[in-house]
Amino acid sequence: MSESTSHFNKLYKKRQRWWEGAGSDYGKRGMGMPRLQRQLAVAFSIVFIATIHRGWSGHQDAVHITAILGESVVFNCQVDFPADHPVPYVLQWEKKGEEIPIYIWYDSYPTHSGEGYEGRVSRVSPDSPYGLASLNLTNIKESDQGWYECKVVFLNRSPNSHKNGTWFHLDVHAPPRFSVTPEEVIYVNTGDAIILNCQAEGTPVPEISWYKDANPVEPAATIGIFNDGTELRISSIRQEDIGDYTCIAKNGEGQISHTARVVIAGGAVIMVPPTNQTTLEGKKVQFSCEAKALPGNVTVRWWKEGTPVKQVASLETRVTVRRDGSLVINPVAAEDTGMYTCQVSNGIGDPQSASAYLSVEYPAKVTFTPTVQYLPFRLAGVVQCYIKANPPLQYVTWTKDKRLLEPYQTKDIVIMNNGSLLFTRVNENHQGRYTCTPYNAQGTQGSSGQMEVLVRKPPVFTVEPESLYQRKVGETVEMHCDAQEAEGTQKPTIQWQRRDNQPLQKSRVRVTGGNITIESLRRTDFGYYQCVASNEVATIVTSTQLVVEGTQPHAPYNVTANASEFAVSLQWLPGYSGGPDYNQVYTIWYREAGVNDWLTIPVTPPGSTQVTINRLTPGTTYEFQVIGKNIIGDGMLSKIVTVRTLDVYDQIVMFPTDATGSTLFPPIFRPKGPRPGPPRNVTVTEISNGFVITWQPPIERANLINHYSIQYKTDGPWKSVSKGQIRPEDTSYLVKNLVGGRTYYFRVFAYSVKSYESSETVKFSVPARVKHKAITAGVVGGILFFIVAIILSVCAVKICNKRKRRKQEKEYNMVACRLSDARNGSSAAPVSQVPLKK
Repeated sequence: MSESTSHFNKLYKKRQRWWEGAGSDYGKRGMGMPRLQRQLAVAFSIVFIATIHRGWSGHQDAVHITAILGESVVFNCQVDFPADHPVPYVLQWEKKGEEIPIYIWYDSYPTHSGEGYEGRVSRVSPDSPYGLASLNLTNIKESDQGWYECKVVFLNRSPNSHKNGTWFHLDVHAPPRFSVTPEEVIYVNTGDAIILNCQAEGTPVPEISWYKDANPVEPAATIGIFNDGTELRISSIRQEDIGDYTCIAKNGEGQISHTARVVIAGGAVIMVPPTNQTTLEGKKVQFSCEAKALPGNVTVRWWKEGTPVKQVASLETRVTVRRDGSLVINPVAAEDTGMYTCQVSNGIGDPQSASAYLSVEYPAKVTFTPTVQYLPFRLAGVVQCYIKANPPLQYVTWTKDKRLLEPYQTKDIVIMNNGSLLFTRVNENHQGRYTCTPYNAQGTQGSSGQMEVLVRKPPVFTVEPESLYQRKVGETVEMHCDAQEAEGTQKPTIQWQRRDNQPLQKSRVRVTGGNITIESLRRTDFGYYQCVASNEVATIVTSTQLVVEGTQPHAPYNVTANASEFAVSLQWLPGYSGGPDYNQVYTIWYREAGVNDWLTIPVTPPGSTQVTINRLTPGTTYEFQVIGKNIIGDGMLSKIVTVRTLDVYDQIVMFPTDATGSTLFPPIFRPKGPRPGPPRNVTVTEISNGFVITWQPPIERANLINHYSIQYKTDGPWKSVSKGQIRPEDTSYLVKNLVGGRTYYFRVFAYSVKSYESSETVKFSVPARVKHKAITAGVVGGILFFIVAIILSVCAVKICNKRKRRKQEKEYNMVACRLSDARNGSSAAPVSQVPLKK
């Protein structure tokens, strides 16, 4: 038995079993099953025999269709009825390689859809523009690609072989999709070898390309691309190999990409740091802190304002650190506002940390309500409203004796920015019971409790210190102070303090009652002192000055600076000179920021409190101090003043010159900004009419060049060869006036907009014969000039003589005309005779 017959038998038995299995459904429709089976069996037998005879090779006239993955397609198949007369028929669609048809249709009976095609195949509507046997295939898969055949079987009719089937070939195109990708983060050590594998599927087959940090990967000694671009191999990791590697899969239907970050192995790296957050009190907040490391045993710790969160008592019961490293606070309280820091470590290297700020918002609230507050009679006083608010306080309302208080309409009362009440001059009417209610953008948490405000007389000084105490170094001074309370108030406490808030030297200072004694006076004891008397009603202050004579000067103060490009002007106020008979002079200390050594300049004239420091570098930060000196010695330095000189642009001459063209040396500034590379290969060559200087453009940053210039010198300062700027495209310059027998030095400058770079200095000796040529040329030139002068003189004489003769002839002609006119005129006319000049 032939292979075709065997295939037919197997196929026929399978189809027979399918039709027998479907017989019950068809019987329900009222059609005689044995008769239907016989008709269909005969029809399929005819189809099978035709298939065996024709085989699967008759695809010459096949229709080729291309579809996109996931879309739909219609196989257009006509039904050619015998003699163009419609008769019952069975429609069958087969796919090459499938043993069971993918679709079978017979009028008024359930259709059959092959495995995997359920719900995706259907016959087109009879009123569609397609043939009656056309098949609609939806939600196309890549596995749908292949050969399809449309078969129409007419029951009880002989087969018409050339009209019994139509072939279609379906090509399914699909955009790329990755089947294998490298990890998003790959940790390596220097010298490691790695393979980044990136494979993609799709139709047509995608092409793979690799990029590093957005630039195409160029194969090198340690980097290569293999296996049709799917593998990027690095045989030995270097520091410059660290970065982001992106593989791109691309075909005609689209492209996709995947990026892998190659990171040096070691300490943990924070991949997702925490971010600043603002939330309402009572809500839940979460800070992320995701980290990766190699090895991956990452430990995450959290701090609030430098204290571990687990040790913050107010957070202890509300804080959680999750396994992914995130910090959760639930619920959030107002006191949780602050900076939170996560620290990650895997035991290698220094831990890495990241911080974020938590701002907890809540309605404004009163944090404390004192039961009694005092106001000093006839003085200024404040009734405090202790408030806490986030967002900031907007306004506060007050009541007095349960009635709304309108401070803006009341004399001597002002609401301060912090919400407290300021009484500019207290009187007895200000006594009463007060409440305050604060508000912000979130509203208010309510009013304060009632505060009893009492008006009492303040304490008064009974003994005050003198306005000025003058002592010499090493002596002792005693200053007196005392105060008395008003009736019904507490006795005031008395304290001494320096007005500049400097601490008192306890080893040399004694305070007894209201008196203060300072022994072994020093220069540092100079200053203003305050006696402070306080009780519950008010705090009163009185001041005195202590002058310590016989010392070095005190530090100058209020030092100000005004900068230009090359200079800084300073002004200051003098410190105490050390005594009424002492004069002081000043010295300026200055240096560039970051430099250790200071330079000094004496201030002239002596005693002046202003000076200008010249010859500074533009665009540079300097530090200045001023120190005074008297006959005893140097005083104290002033505070450091930092100032930056102004920037200059390239249009300003780099090396300023004097009237002769010589530069002021050394240069007085260094330009700032991006600079080109140095000009290269400077040469000097003698030609017939002089000397030509040539050079090559810089290798690096040649695009920054704005112009060139050339400088030269012999045994003096540098001078400029070119009067103007040499264009950036020029690389040569002609010099004519070099003196023979001398040695010259040349250098070429390449200028950017704000900076420059110089070539190496080139030495060139001018031959002595150049001088002789110059002398010969001078002599020849003098002779030629003399000859030309003689020729011009002769020509001038001839021209003058010619003009003179023409003038005489003109005068003669005029006289002759007059004589002729006299002879021809009236006889009465007098005749005059004019002698002619010969």
